[in-house]
Amino acid sequence: MVTADTLKPARRGRGIRPTRRGIRPSKGYRAFQVVNAVILTGVVIVTLYPFVNIVARSMSDQASIISGEVNLFPKGFNLTSYEHVMSDPMFWRNYRNTVYYTTVATGVALILTTTYAYVLSKRHLKGRTFLVAVAVFTMFFNGGLIPNYVLVTTLGLKNSVWAIALPNAISVFNLLVMKAFFESLPVDLEEAAAVDGLNTYGILLRIVLPLSKAIVATMVLFYAVSFWNSWFSAFLYMDRQELFPVTVYLRNLIAGSTGAEFAGAIAETDEAQVDATIKSVTIVLTTLPILTVYPFIQRYFVSGIMLGAVKG
Repeated sequence: MVTADTLKPARRGRGIRPTRRGIRPSKGYRAFQVVNAVILTGVVIVTLYPFVNIVARSMSDQASIISGEVNLFPKGFNLTSYEHVMSDPMFWRNYRNTVYYTTVATGVALILTTTYAYVLSKRHLKGRTFLVAVAVFTMFFNGGLIPNYVLVTTLGLKNSVWAIALPNAISVFNLLVMKAFFESLPVDLEEAAAVDGLNTYGILLRIVLPLSKAIVATMVLFYAVSFWNSWFSAFLYMDRQELFPVTVYLRNLIAGSTGAEFAGAIAETDEAQVDATIKSVTIVLTTLPILTVYPFIQRYFVSGIMLGAVKG
């Protein structure tokens, strides 16, 4: 039976009130926005300050750095250290090595991770649980440094890009995220493609991967940053300086073993100035490419992680 009470409009919520101009947030929600903005601003400041300080130090003179005057802006502006680093042929050779190693290792890691994750996403696969267990087992246990070194040396991978790419080809975390993403895709699409005559490889290449641009871009970012910043594998498996990536160049620079030729070149000019800022300059030049590429991939980052975390 319809009464006057049933015709009354529903009670408005307490959090958001509609107005003539639209929905007006409540006082509690506005307070949450303010607190959230303050906290995130603090996180941004804490995150950016070290890098801004490094940039400022790389453009400052020695006296200002020693006296602690350099914070967010350079003091005694000059680019002497940049000239010294960029005039060193070994720096650019190691830089090219880093680009090459990162490109090859990221490609290998992406291919292996994608194919392994796609296989693990098929619930009808026999032995699927065992394969997942093998991958997860490696997250907690490994052979150790010496067995890995002996294995890489025995296989003849030393002083090659494969010593960097193959031992670190699959990150189990990335594998599980990508597996969860593939499991979230509609099964009907693959079944329809199979009915149309596509085999497993055709389904992966023509159906699954075009729908997985977000997660693929995220994996490219993860692996590229990891391989770009990695130095220990190259330090362990490379014997010649001309094969080092730029991260090992930076490590040797910080450790005080940059090479006799470069040290001699520095001594001929403003040695004190270079010693005070040379490390900051190298750090800036090393991280600059990642900072340049990241904004173009960032829009895929959050969506790829969220979609890959729907199922576990």
